[in-house]
Amino acid sequence: MATTADGLFPEFPWNRLTPLWSIARTYPSHPIDLSIGAPVDPTPHVVRDALMGAVDAPGYPSTEGPAALRSAIVGYLARRGSVSCLTADMVLPTIGSKEAISQLPAFLGLGESDIVAIPELGYPTYEIGALAARAQIRRYLDPLDVDTDGVAVLWVNSPSNPEGRMLDRGDLRTLVSRARATGTLVISDECYLEFGWVRPAVSIMHPDVCDDDPSGLLITSSLSKRSNLAGYRAGLLAGDPTLMPRLLEYRKHMGQMVPLPVQAAMIAALEDDDHVTTQRGRYLRRRLALCQALDTAGFTVDHSEGGLYLWLRRTGEDCWRLAEWFARHGIIAVPGEVYGAPGRKHVRLSLTAEDQDVAEAARRLRQPEPR
Repeated sequence: MATTADGLFPEFPWNRLTPLWSIARTYPSHPIDLSIGAPVDPTPHVVRDALMGAVDAPGYPSTEGPAALRSAIVGYLARRGSVSCLTADMVLPTIGSKEAISQLPAFLGLGESDIVAIPELGYPTYEIGALAARAQIRRYLDPLDVDTDGVAVLWVNSPSNPEGRMLDRGDLRTLVSRARATGTLVISDECYLEFGWVRPAVSIMHPDVCDDDPSGLLITSSLSKRSNLAGYRAGLLAGDPTLMPRLLEYRKHMGQMVPLPVQAAMIAALEDDDHVTTQRGRYLRRRLALCQALDTAGFTVDHSEGGLYLWLRRTGEDCWRLAEWFARHGIIAVPGEVYGAPGRKHVRLSLTAEDQDVAEAARRLRQPEPR
């Protein structure tokens, strides 16, 4: 696999899709992008109004955000994740979740002697953060199989990207118990917490998981998916009461401040659940339409119990051949190998496309391959 000029990082994953775009553009109609999970639906009016009401912001924002924002974060996690163990001094706003994920190993002071456990199939930024800190990486296929002895940080993601796997309360409780026994910090990426399809997704700080004790646990999350705020760069960190003050101090030194208008927008987004219910309905309709068409085309959808993606395969075909099949239908899918070697038999489709494009993609999937 290609790497960056300094050899530290792998090639940016979306660069590898360029040949697929070339094929898709030969389709008689426009290409449909079902690769990157970028929101396409409107930012809710309640959020836009809050942003516009706060545009006169000549001063510097605080790194920790105002009390109203921290209260909104605590309230959101209590309502949507049944999290009751957090107070306002245990949460922070972040500039989206990607910057937090990529920099947490450095924020935590990890180095060459430390081990970070990440999913064998997972969001590439978990690896990037570990590489940036020059930490050692231990990969796992199933988080319940991880030996946390000697591991500084264990990343978990449920519902997961790309597979859409979900861990239940018992699974998460087992992980937390093991990690606490070995002094391992568990960081739970919960950006898809709103999107459990077969059952509700569970937070790592649900009382049945952590016994109302946030020690040794961090949540990172994002408003990009739940509130269509990817362009705002709005995320959050929450958890361990001894760790959060250290993270706040580090972020102050590094100038990691969410702009004041975005902080106001975050408060509005976190305090309003109606727009999330509407967005869930959109994704659920798109999911059903694609699943039906994929079944007609001979695909098997694996896992995908939650999240915004479909993880699929077709017997006897590898991921690049499958991705080329989609491209010849004018559809961009992500070869599973982009997320790790075990993904070589799968491709990932995103539900984040407009309704008319999802309907058109479903139609194309039911058609014979163009000649």
